[in-house]
Amino acid sequence: MNKPKKLYKYEQVSVQSLLNLKNQVMHFGAPANFNDPYDCAIKAKVLEPSDEEVERFRNKYSKIDDIPLVTRKNLETLHKSDLKQWIVKIAQTSINKIAEENIKKRGVTCFSEVNNELLMWSHYANKYTGFCMEFDTSYEPFSRVRKVSYRNSMPALSITDALLNDNYDQFLELYCIKSEAWEYEREWRCIHNEASKNWHYEPESLTAVYFGPEIDRGSLEIICLILQGQNPNVTFWQGKRSNEKFSVEFKIFEYFSHLKAKELGAIPNE
Repeated sequence: MNKPKKLYKYEQVSVQSLLNLKNQVMHFGAPANFNDPYDCAIKAKVLEPSDEEVERFRNKYSKIDDIPLVTRKNLETLHKSDLKQWIVKIAQTSINKIAEENIKKRGVTCFSEVNNELLMWSHYANKYTGFCMEFDTSYEPFSRVRKVSYRNSMPALSITDALLNDNYDQFLELYCIKSEAWEYEREWRCIHNEASKNWHYEPESLTAVYFGPEIDRGSLEIICLILQGQNPNVTFWQGKRSNEKFSVEFKIFEYFSHLKAKELGAIPNE
């Protein structure tokens, strides 16, 4: 699936968000702290394997020397239908345990395909008083993003596909499945092996900053000053509420510090 060339991250203005901006870090938060109780905590149903898959499973794992004795006994003695149920039971227990552990262990950072979604500005940018960063997805970690899919029913996993074909990617996809109620976010996300970790990104990967319509002037100037010293190619866009439709509109502007404005004669000398 082709990822967008640009992705957006909404932020409220806070000491932490400004420090992250200054230090050029992306924080990977623990999903346990997210606003969706199902986020990364999905206990997917295990699909029942076919008779042919059961026999392949039996043949493959009975040849392994260091498997537990109870597993070897089941592989050698259980009838096909009983072995099938045993595989499903063991797999379901394992997947449920993994889901419970991963919500505490893994780190996730989230992005959107759009920078003008009203609910995103309200929920994640503190009621339009925050800002939205635009990243070039050819840089890491943004090049590793996965698209979130939205659905109304819980996913199902093929445990035999994982065990027989080494297809473990489907387990990572559990981090990228959400209810259709969140579809407006048009989300992409990066996954880290550890929660609460920071990733240092290249200054050039940040290509633009969009300011909320209600951001205060002081916060805007702090952000502009930080970025002018790190990457002069970042563009700045001021948001405003549209008078014609329910949306946020942006207009590019060039920022000058107070001293620079004086040098250019935009501010009279005192």
